[in-house]
Amino acid sequence: MSLLAGFPAAFTAALLVSQEGHEASKFLGLPLGIWQFLNLVLFIGVLLYFVAKPLAATFRKRQVEIEERRKEAEKQRASVDRLALDIRERTAKIEREIAEIRTQGRADGEEARKGLAARAGEEAERIRKDATEEIERRVAAARIELQQTAADLTAQSATDILSREITAADRERLLADGLSRLKGAR
Repeated sequence: MSLLAGFPAAFTAALLVSQEGHEASKFLGLPLGIWQFLNLVLFIGVLLYFVAKPLAATFRKRQVEIEERRKEAEKQRASVDRLALDIRERTAKIEREIAEIRTQGRADGEEARKGLAARAGEEAERIRKDATEEIERRVAAARIELQQTAADLTAQSATDILSREITAADRERLLADGLSRLKGAR
């Protein structure tokens, strides 16, 4: 029984029944169970010979395909990694350019603000100067007008005073005096 310990239970049971029953058939002096066992071993051997090689070839082929797919996946992953690195570099470059543009924009804005402030200062100075000149012109015109008004008032006052105090004899004497000057000037 220890000899049959590695065989399947149904097979060992069939062998034991045939050995115990002594009525088991024999072929070439060996019990039929042994022949059946040998037949099974032979069948499994032939099956392995004809099926195992193609199965092994199929498995090897499948393994090669899997290895090729793995290599292709590694290549694609490397390509994706390079693409991701390129995208990160481009993004960083764009961010640097944006920062430079902002800095330049601030500098240009500050420069423009200073330019506008300078022009506004110049314009304010020009307006102040123009206003000062206009004030001076108006003051000069007002002085002239004031002098003319004063002269007119003075002449009017003198005329009023003279017309009250000059008599007809004074007028004749002034007229004769003026005529003699004219004659002497010729």
